Amino acid sequence: MSRLTDLLRAAKQLDPQLGKDLEDEIQPLQKRLPFGLNFERHAPEAVELAGHKIRKESRVRILSPRGSTARGDQRLWRVDKVIGDAAEISLLDSSEAETRTVQVDDLILVAEFRDWIYPGLRPDGTVERGDDKPFHTVINGENFHVLEQLTFTHARSVDAIYIDPPYNTGARDWKYNNDYVEGDDLYRHSKWLAFMERRLKLAERLLKPENSVLIVTIDEKEYLRLGLLLEQTFTDARIQMISTVINPKGVSRGDSFRRSDEYIFFVMLGSAAPQRLELGTEWAAGSFGNVEAGAGEGNGEPGWSSMMRRGSNSARTDRPGLFYPIYVDPDTGRIQQVGAPLSADKHEAPEVAGLIATLPLRRNGSEGRWQIGPDELRSRLSQGRVRTGRKTAYGYVINYLSDGAYAEVLSGGFEITGRAEDGSIVATRVGVQSRAQVPFTQWRTPSHNASEYGSTLLTAFLPGRKFPFPKSLHAVEDALRLFVSDKPEAVVLDFFAGSGTTAHALMRLNRQDGGRRQCISVTNNEVSAEEQTRLRRQRLRPGDAEWERWGICDYITKPRILAAVTGLTQDGEPIKGDYKFVDEFAMADGFEENAAFFTLTYESPWQISADRAFGAIAPMLWLRAGARGRCIDDLSNGWAVAEAYGVIKDLDRSSDFIEALRREEHVRIAFIVTDDEGRYQQIANEIPGVEPVRLYEDYLRNCESSGDF
Repeated sequence: MSRLTDLLRAAKQLDPQLGKDLEDEIQPLQKRLPFGLNFERHAPEAVELAGHKIRKESRVRILSPRGSTARGDQRLWRVDKVIGDAAEISLLDSSEAETRTVQVDDLILVAEFRDWIYPGLRPDGTVERGDDKPFHTVINGENFHVLEQLTFTHARSVDAIYIDPPYNTGARDWKYNNDYVEGDDLYRHSKWLAFMERRLKLAERLLKPENSVLIVTIDEKEYLRLGLLLEQTFTDARIQMISTVINPKGVSRGDSFRRSDEYIFFVMLGSAAPQRLELGTEWAAGSFGNVEAGAGEGNGEPGWSSMMRRGSNSARTDRPGLFYPIYVDPDTGRIQQVGAPLSADKHEAPEVAGLIATLPLRRNGSEGRWQIGPDELRSRLSQGRVRTGRKTAYGYVINYLSDGAYAEVLSGGFEITGRAEDGSIVATRVGVQSRAQVPFTQWRTPSHNASEYGSTLLTAFLPGRKFPFPKSLHAVEDALRLFVSDKPEAVVLDFFAGSGTTAHALMRLNRQDGGRRQCISVTNNEVSAEEQTRLRRQRLRPGDAEWERWGICDYITKPRILAAVTGLTQDGEPIKGDYKFVDEFAMADGFEENAAFFTLTYESPWQISADRAFGAIAPMLWLRAGARGRCIDDLSNGWAVAEAYGVIKDLDRSSDFIEALRREEHVRIAFIVTDDEGRYQQIANEIPGVEPVRLYEDYLRNCESSGDF
């Protein structure tokens, strides 16, 4: 109907009465809604590609004059001829012919998603600290086109996809057809569904059908539609949704309930299922560090007792000095302050900004008392003998280890493995069998706090730089751990990479178990709406170096991954602070990992078929071979063999090539450049155990079979 609406608008301009008559007939049809998920597949989706070469037959738009903040000419033009720095262009889809001659610098390339594209990659640097480990890769490009590219390099070979797509808030947080989608757009939900469906269909072609998972985060605005879309796209998958608290304080929603959680869909293909893992006490059902008195004794943990006095002599009046406030940080569950006993005429604790006061109040509201005094509590806090439990009407459940229980922990009967987020010791009785389990469908763990371990943590890596709503590093880590803990060589994809959290999380998983997992992070280099206005006033435009350096990929994603690997900020300073949870170490230590950075390019099919674009195709061959070892980017000798693959274009030297392949123990693929089917088969038959790929036929065929999404 969206296309029909555009036609009606045009008809009204030509003949108002005809337009009105047509509208009156169409409106009743629009109200007929079939059962199920129905939406307009707004086609074609298009994207402007700043900085890419303008060629004859390119589709382009004319940029706004420098210094202007006005929206540019949105009409599409075709380049008929390029003469030096100028281009002759003609208007497309117009009833009247119109031609112009404009400077090439005033044009921007436009790609429609129904068009065939021939992608390449331009290397943008590497960071190497991981010896022979595979490389994590970051690709700067329109994610739909990168997904099409990955169907050549990673078809049916991805173990997990984690994405955090636009939530469609109506707050100019994403674009459709190069326009920000506003809250009052009548087709806002329809555009979002069309946008997602195209990408999910390509994602399905990348996942291993026998065992893989797609993980998608979303909030309340689109979770219902997303659920239906996932069901009709992944018809053979098992789909489950969990809720997870990401902001314990909650976010105001005007006249609605405060939002503190969001949702995660797990789309499980084949035999994929969440692994049973050793989970800390913070993973207890519905908890935020939920531990009740006596908890742990039956599952191998120490015997925690309630700080509230029970039974005789348990009233405030029995021991007035044991009626005092305990102040808890709601974000971490950690006790931050211990107050002084209240005078007899005081019945409420003094407020402390940002903390929640807990007094020893009984369920019926009467005043009780604590087991120990303020000084003794402070001492036990330093020893890790105090644990914060669930939230209650009067504050938090407070538990502690009695002298006997603490002595037992220190006696050797328990193994102390660390400290929980609230500062309490984590210990397991020696000889107790594994407590591995699958989490519940409600996650309420301190480490998933997006403010503390998303925004604040990102600031440590990128001082002075901001990114809206980054995910908690540990939330992503935990979601992936459930599905790749038993896959040390897993390939993980994130095609809404944003701040690079998924790659960072995978590095932590590798460090914990010595894995060699690799992440493919895909993001564009979009500049925020507010930043665009500022830059345009400075007479800058998309494609200018000063403009592009403020884009997501160059300003956030790449610097964050570089900082994570090296342990240094962009200014070369050691990153301050320590990682927490599971493994604790200094962020300045970095990771023993490798990462490579690329920008998506758009190549000419005739140049590729004529073997004149090998430099752009070379990184794709390296990716297909596993992204490890050397990338072959020079065939001046007619052939080359690296650690994981080989390439030959001079078939007269095939004997040398085949011998070199046999000497390399870990070669997976041989790319053979030829138009001669017979000679291709001859070489392929002589390299058993190595996958042969014919160039450039296989590449071109793949590009031209992506389909119209």
